[in-house]
Amino acid sequence: MAKKAAPRTLTAIKDLILSRRLRPGDAMPTENELAELTGSSRPAVREAVRTLVALDILDVRHGTGTFVGEMSLRPLVDGLVFRGVLMPGADFAALREVVEVRTVLDLALAPQVVSRLAGSEPADLTQLVDAMHAAAARGATSPEADRAFHEGLADRLGNHLYRQLVGAFWDIHATVQPHLGLPTPQDLVDTAAAHGALVTAAVAGDLDTYLQAVHDHYAPLLRVLEKSAR
Repeated sequence: MAKKAAPRTLTAIKDLILSRRLRPGDAMPTENELAELTGSSRPAVREAVRTLVALDILDVRHGTGTFVGEMSLRPLVDGLVFRGVLMPGADFAALREVVEVRTVLDLALAPQVVSRLAGSEPADLTQLVDAMHAAAARGATSPEADRAFHEGLADRLGNHLYRQLVGAFWDIHATVQPHLGLPTPQDLVDTAAAHGALVTAAVAGDLDTYLQAVHDHYAPLLRVLEKSAR
């Protein structure tokens, strides 16, 4: 009975969140109240809440109550990681698709990035590029600096969804990376140089060069993917 009622109850709980305009962190009604408000049984409410917790829409804090979740992209990340790494024969398709989507987004938002950075002195981005160059000189990757760099660009746009997507894409990359072949020393150098080119072009207000740097930025990762596929 609960499992049959759960989809209807799940929809009703989501509608309640929307109608009350609840925000992440806001307290939800109790289980008994949800059952009454949705016209469902308590087992159905329990089943629906479990599903919504898995989707990061609700957050159950034991001893405290149920709250609206952060509504992050974690379920998307988990699904893509499973599809890209665990499914036989996936051949890293998920990561290649992530690269394609990231490229499209970066190109589309390039005019805004260049506009925000033109004429500025982005010391944080420059320091991260320096860290990438230093790591490349040691023959090492620099995932923390790389991620922070792209999150720094996203922060300047003030686009919350894009900021979440950047983090989600990096979570996927970090999970898939151990299954890929190691990047060559030249790949590391090229990656660091491309990040530097992004900053230089944006500060100069040079959109065309920035767009080319976006493509150059993903070229080393695409080469690693090609080698791994072979």
